[in-house]
Amino acid sequence: MDATSPSPTPQVYLGDQYVNNSTLSDVTFLVEGKRFYAHRNALLASSNAFHAMFDGGYREKDARDIEIPNIKLEVFELMMRFIYTGSVSVTRDIAQDLLRAADQYLLEGLKRLCEYSIAQDVTLDNVANMYELSEAFHAMSLRHTCVLFILEHFEKLNKKPGPYLATE
Repeated sequence: MDATSPSPTPQVYLGDQYVNNSTLSDVTFLVEGKRFYAHRNALLASSNAFHAMFDGGYREKDARDIEIPNIKLEVFELMMRFIYTGSVSVTRDIAQDLLRAADQYLLEGLKRLCEYSIAQDVTLDNVANMYELSEAFHAMSLRHTCVLFILEHFEKLNKKPGPYLATE
């Protein structure tokens, strides 16, 4: 880095105590009909998607209540916990839904955590679906894991009936 380049700004987290806390909250999300309190500054600092939502020409810019469709409350809460703390425990049962949300809200760190969790569960039976998932959500680490898995288990997959590695 040369003297004219700005130094990267370290990420600052508000902390777990502010997750879904109405104290100083200036925006409320409605998820599955339930209120979820948040702070615009934390969201603006975390994601270009939230930055566009609050600083762009979208109707959410000045809204106090914002409805979030197509996401489970449990997933939304984990996503917000990541935004406020920088870490979250990603279980296999929620990892795919959380990956979808992380991709939608441009949260690369959360995507990596989800990819890691999903990659632990790649099997002969689901590698094709996991690969498709990696493609759908631009999950390059998961894609890499799937490709290595396919190469490592090529013989078994090639003998398996189904649309896995059909050779014509």
